Amino acid sequence: MYETVSFGRLVMARSRLTPERAAELYEAVLDLLREVGYDALTMDAVAARTRSSKATLYRQWGSKPELVAMSLRNSKPVDISRIDTGSLPGDLHEMVSQADDGQMERDNALMCGLARAVHENDDLRQALRELFIEPEITGLDVLLQRAVARGELSADTPALKYVSHMLVGAFVAHPLISDEPMHQTVLHEYLDAVVLPALGVPAGGD
Repeated sequence: MYETVSFGRLVMARSRLTPERAAELYEAVLDLLREVGYDALTMDAVAARTRSSKATLYRQWGSKPELVAMSLRNSKPVDISRIDTGSLPGDLHEMVSQADDGQMERDNALMCGLARAVHENDDLRQALRELFIEPEITGLDVLLQRAVARGELSADTPALKYVSHMLVGAFVAHPLISDEPMHQTVLHEYLDAVVLPALGVPAGGD
């Protein structure tokens, strides 16, 4: 069975994979990324690792950048937009609690490994933005707009549009400054000490 999908200006038909098979392929891609990095990762290697044909991979994802971006997206443990504890501090702390320390360390290592490739590869940068980064930002915006609707947060709060920047900055800066991977304890403290005060919202939440 086939479905029509679009990616940027590319429109293509692709066969549907079972969720289990797709998850297997995504995990294999991430394993290969950790082992060899983005530049050395090839569709031939993915095909061999997953016992697939290269034609199937191209038909399903269209390109290496899209496959990598979707693999990273699949590794996210929770849909942020579905978190609704009734308060913004509760939502943000629950978001952090859903990502275990091991997953954050693996994600950070992968993103650091992709950093150079992103600057040198426009297709990879576009794929990551469209398929990995923008869905995360959209989910975070849902949480923030709920807080506005509840009256916790003013829609004209200057820091509102910079929440994603603050969170990404913490992930980038903490390993560089502290020489240790980001973990839940630091993120919970960061929310209460930086993000919530910047928004004018009292700290709190589990």
